[in-house]
Amino acid sequence: MNITLSLFQIAIMLLSVLWWIIIAQAILSWLLAFNVLNFSSPVVRSIGTALDRLTAPLYRPIRKMLPDFGGLDFSPLVVLLIIMVLQKLLAGAAMDIATSAA
Repeated sequence: MNITLSLFQIAIMLLSVLWWIIIAQAILSWLLAFNVLNFSSPVVRSIGTALDRLTAPLYRPIRKMLPDFGGLDFSPLVVLLIIMVLQKLLAGAAMDIATSAA
């Protein structure tokens, strides 16, 4: 049972890391959109490329389903909501396993 609880905790932690990656990518995209930062800097370019490569596979299926909102992209918000739901479900399942083992 301890292994199962540990796996649930690892999954919850990985979802939290993914949460912060999406937040960082959103903030970077805003900074780029308002010309606070630009891609001429190699550091900004490498960070932006890495974050885009990490988040693009998550956004792609959601962007296909969402209607066009002009310049607004709601796919990060949808992914964050899905992550929240998954975290709650995993935490609930871990709690059930912990209480049934005791």
